Amino acid sequence: MAQLLSDEEIARRLSDSAWRREGEEIVRDWQFKDFAEAMAFVGRVAEAAEQANHHPDILVHGYNKVRLSLTNHAAGGLTEPDFAMAARFDALA
Repeated sequence: MAQLLSDEEIARRLSDSAWRREGEEIVRDWQFKDFAEAMAFVGRVAEAAEQANHHPDILVHGYNKVRLSLTNHAAGGLTEPDFAMAARFDALA
């Protein structure tokens, strides 16, 4: 099981990042041109998440907005794999 990160480690990883902390999750919002672009991004996220076996919560709202939330449920908080997946998702947008 992945080791939980300290509050200081989490803050350091979030500095200069579009991701933010909400409790025991990191969260990021994207806005796309239209619904089709938002859904295409969700498809890419789903494929990457399946490959890594690390799945975010996904919220599609306002027809062109997507919010991803990451945490390590098994570890009970934030771990290095959460930040690795966040970087992978950033590259997909």
